[in-house]
Order: sequence, then C-alpha cells, then structure tokens
Amino acid sequence: MPELKNILVLAERASAIVIFLALIMLGSSCSSQSQSGGGPAPRPGNYDYSLQVGNLNRTYRVHVPAAYHADRPAPLVLVFHGGGGNADNMATYYNWIPESDQQGFIVAFPNGTSGPAGLSTWNAGNCCGYAQSNNVDDIGFVKAILADMKSKYNVDRSRVFGAGFSNGGMLTYRLACEMSDQFKAVASVAGTDNDFNCRPSRPVSIMHIHALNDENVPFGGGNGQGLLGSKVNFTSVAATISKWVAIDKVGSLSQKIPGSQNAYCDLYSGGMANTQVELCVTSSDGHSWPGGQKARAAAATPSTAISATYLIWNFFKSQP
Repeated sequence: MPELKNILVLAERASAIVIFLALIMLGSSCSSQSQSGGGPAPRPGNYDYSLQVGNLNRTYRVHVPAAYHADRPAPLVLVFHGGGGNADNMATYYNWIPESDQQGFIVAFPNGTSGPAGLSTWNAGNCCGYAQSNNVDDIGFVKAILADMKSKYNVDRSRVFGAGFSNGGMLTYRLACEMSDQFKAVASVAGTDNDFNCRPSRPVSIMHIHALNDENVPFGGGNGQGLLGSKVNFTSVAATISKWVAIDKVGSLSQKIPGSQNAYCDLYSGGMANTQVELCVTSSDGHSWPGGQKARAAAATPSTAISATYLIWNFFKSQP
C-alpha cells in the first residue's frame, strides 16, 4: 500500500526534525553563561557580561540568588574591587555571594581598567593609577551597568547600592556625589573620599569602615605605602565623615555602637530624607576587608573583629 508507506516516511522525517530541534535547544542551555548587553533575564546563577563604553570593552560579573523571581523587584548591590584587584577576587574572597544568597539581593562585580603595569584601577577623583591618569569614564561604565541590569532583571530602582574596597571604595564616593539620583546608599572599606567636586542632587547614606593602622590609605590622611598609595595625598577618615555629615545634614553623633574589644561604630542619624552616616573602626589588621579572606599572599590578614559585608548589607537594608 503506497499511501501507508508515504505516511510512514513522513512520520520518520517529522520525528528526525523534532529530535534535531531538541538537540539544538539542549546545546543552547548548556553553553557558557557569558553574554553581551541585552537579552532576557537569566535564571539564578553566575553570569559574565560585557559592555562597550566609549572605545573600551568593559566587563562585569553578576550573582543572582536562588530567591530571585522576575515578578518581584530585588535590591541590587554593585561591589568594586580595590586597586590591583578584579571582579573574581571580589566575588571569591569577600563573602558577598553567601550574603546575597541569604538575603536575596542581586550582586554585581565590575572590573576596572589597567595599563601596561596590569594593575586594574578606578578613576576616583585624585586616585588611582591608570584609570585616573587616563581619565577613564568609570561613571559612564556604572551608568551602563545599571541600564543593562535593569533591562535583564527586575531591579528595585529605589534600592540600588554601591560598596567597594580601597580604590573601589573611593569610587563609591564618586557615585554618591555624581549619581545620587540612582544610589540609595554607598559603603567604603579602607578608601576615603577623594572627590573634590561633590554636588549630589539628593542625600545619600554613607558607611565607612577603616583600620586605625591602615598604611596604604592612612586613617589620618596623607601619602600611604604601596605602588598606588605612595603617589596620592589621601583625605583623612575624619575629613571624609565630616564632609558627609555636612552634606546629608545629619545631627551630632546619635549612637555609639559597641563592638568587640577591637572595633566600634559611630552612627549619625536624622539627616535629610532620613539619611545616616556610619563609621566603623577596627584597631588593627591594616589595609584589609574585615571578615574576608586574603586575596593574595602579600595582603594584610583581615580583621576578625567585625564582618564588613554583614555590617554593610545590614546598613543598606535598614535605609528607609
């Protein structure tokens, strides 16, 4: 019966097409989670993205917690590495991914730029290195990240935060000065405010964490040690806090928060739009991220008196 034979042949061909399409879909789902800008929001996991900003190809990494759902806005934290660091180190050694998983916020780790010396830095006012001397547009990069993230994820636009270490912390002060319309609060660890043209359009809450014996970015200001620190006259911690107490118009010290024997925090509250300024001080362990791990052998051993990541997120989530 020729008709039956033709039907069987057509059925076999249809089955082959279905199997072929299924294999294509499977191969797509198993491919690398590295993407350029745009595209649909991916599932929870880790992703690498690239963006063209001016004539530079810039990159950043994202961790999406398991609790993320596209139908619910999620807070976003951008975390900036220190001079000579990178996004991988920041994601690996500073406890942000476990905190993201526990608390349900999305965290992004941008990469700075580097010259022939290979030290990635940020353009943070009068610091540091290649990015500063070449006037790299890091503000433009951060704006591009936020636009890209908002196109991929359901980001709570009223709860975008920035945190950073050393030179990366200095950049967060630039964000507070120049992108206050997009950042609710920022936090810096071991990096003072070296932006001397600060005119925020609205108040931004500030948290600062610093060791008394930091030699790279001295607590009392001035030139530090190290390849980058020795070339910069850093603002002191006291001047940084005084500046933001005045900008946010917070009252006098409202609460001295006891910590361990080797740490304490001062909280200034009641600023415009209920902003706060908080300073946490460790007595030792130098230029490091308290509660984190050493990202390289020559780095200072981090203080265990406090967990910077835990304190920073709790400060962020407490903002009204």
